[in-house]
Amino acid sequence: MRRNRRHPRFTLKAGAREILHLKMLRIRPAAIHDAALLRTMIRELAEFEHALDFVTITAEELARDGFEKAPRFRAFIAEWEGHAAGYALFFGYYSTWRGKGLFLEDLFVRQAFRGRGIGKALLASVARIAVDERCYGIHWEVLDWNQKAIDLYSALGATFQDQWRPVLLTDEALRRLAEKAL
Repeated sequence: MRRNRRHPRFTLKAGAREILHLKMLRIRPAAIHDAALLRTMIRELAEFEHALDFVTITAEELARDGFEKAPRFRAFIAEWEGHAAGYALFFGYYSTWRGKGLFLEDLFVRQAFRGRGIGKALLASVARIAVDERCYGIHWEVLDWNQKAIDLYSALGATFQDQWRPVLLTDEALRRLAEKAL
């Protein structure tokens, strides 16, 4: 099968739609000047998940935590014809069973841009980082009612770990436990 020299990822059999999307879609690393944009899209994701009241992060905290000396996370911004269309935010973690991994905290595509392969492209960009950095895999969570996302992840070959339950300790319970530290 001959490969297209301008776009080596696509064969000549690739449809015009994929090549058109390649020209319209740009995935780039987020930079400090994107902190306010990230906060806006984080709020949009939280609204989609019916949890906007829980978002307390500020653009200043995102700038500090993601783009200063010791970044706590990395992010990609998806742009469709120059318009911010979505983002992926992720960070490294360590599994005592498997070694280095990435945790995908957020994968979000704005409503107006859905159905164009942007989520898959963002996830592929995070996967490229995981492979390049020799991580064993990417871990993330999906809400049980988000069937479109579940279908996408299934189609990509992701496995669901239903036997594990997410656990979160915050606020007053976190402070009470911290007071018991020796």
